[in-house]
Amino acid sequence: MDFELNEQQKMVRQLARDFLEREVVPIIKDSERDRRIPRTVIENLASVGLLGGMVNEEYGGIGLDYIGHALLSEEFGRVWWSLCITVPIVQTALIEMTIQNWGSEEQRQRYLPRLVNGELLGTFATVEPNAGSDAAAIEASAVLDQGQWVLNGNKIWITNGTTADIALITARTDTKKKGQGVTLFLIEKDTPGFASKRITNTTGLRAASEAELSLTDCRIPEDNVIGEIGQGLSIALSSIDNARFTIAAACVGTAQGCIDACVQYSRERKQFGKPIASFQLVQETITNMIVESEAARYLVYRAGDLKNKGLATPRDTSIAKYYASEAALRAATNAVRLHGAYGYCDDYPVERYLRDIMGPIVFGGTAEIQKLIIARDALGIGAFI
Repeated sequence: MDFELNEQQKMVRQLARDFLEREVVPIIKDSERDRRIPRTVIENLASVGLLGGMVNEEYGGIGLDYIGHALLSEEFGRVWWSLCITVPIVQTALIEMTIQNWGSEEQRQRYLPRLVNGELLGTFATVEPNAGSDAAAIEASAVLDQGQWVLNGNKIWITNGTTADIALITARTDTKKKGQGVTLFLIEKDTPGFASKRITNTTGLRAASEAELSLTDCRIPEDNVIGEIGQGLSIALSSIDNARFTIAAACVGTAQGCIDACVQYSRERKQFGKPIASFQLVQETITNMIVESEAARYLVYRAGDLKNKGLATPRDTSIAKYYASEAALRAATNAVRLHGAYGYCDDYPVERYLRDIMGPIVFGGTAEIQKLIIARDALGIGAFI
């Protein structure tokens, strides 16, 4: 692996950093309290090309590779997780990359440019009340009737669920098959029978839109299938792997944000007549955060490099996601403790880092699921059975 970043990668990282510091940091506190991301933020991201990083240039994107996408995601995770899950994780990794990788050319031409320019927001709906880690347990159904698919069912914990213009939704098209009986569909929000309800009682990610979706006799065109009929679960798992990689990169950003906040605070905060940065235990805490964040960063880069070469396995992404999310959790916990009472209020970003990181610990597969994926690869025995 070549650890030297190319010019495009350096450029997009700096572009994202400058934009987020200038346009996003000043509005975070008010947006968290209002529990919404202003649509103008999405539009402004689109105007500088940050809404379609991995989309090919022919559809209006930048055409980043996985390392470039990781750098972009790291900057979002360093600043604001509500925006991070909305844009690089859902809009890019789950929606745009899925349509680009699995959609028909007509679907790519119809939707990708509008997703990239901010005209459309998307959501990806797989999780159900009885289907979480066991994605094959999907109960939502789709039946072909007179040239249209009729969808019924419920989805839950769907990011962008109330703000999205289009949704990619998994539904069962064959009740006799478990994994192979699931198909992925594209639904537009104004489809009769499609409804969403926001989930507001979340610990973190307060400005992001988490929602329940209900499908009641939703009729959509027969060609609104993404990929092939019965291929939906494999597509969903591939897309979730991309989201998992994005989450890992964003967690590195969160850990870096905690380090930056602690370095600044420990230099400014004085106790016993000297900056707390001079205290040995403070230095040890920050050192541990730095070492763990660097280890997480290179696990992410390694997974990205393997993805670029077409050699990545679920094991590689799971290692990066598991370690990076746990490292970010430790960093956020220690950052709050280092800030003392100030870490317990929103005068400093570390309390938000701690609240928000509990979501990525679960999203894209819990830490426990990542452990099982890694162990299954090593042992050749699946613990799910």
